[in-house]
Amino acid sequence: MSVIDRVREHIADNGTGMIYDLLFAVVWVALVRFLFDFVFVDAPRWAFYMFMLAGIVAYFGFFFSLEQATRQ
Repeated sequence: MSVIDRVREHIADNGTGMIYDLLFAVVWVALVRFLFDFVFVDAPRWAFYMFMLAGIVAYFGFFFSLEQATRQ
């Protein structure tokens, strides 16, 4: 099996999940960018990076709660 075939198989198996991951990341970064451009204008740079890191926790929290809700 070639590398291209493996990539195609991986995308076929995980395609929608990869799209949701990308969509969450783009929305999170856009939201944080908006907040620090228009709301927290004079905030320190480290606060911006902390909000970006909080996206990791938000990602796992959101998809964990979504999984729990679909099970019930």
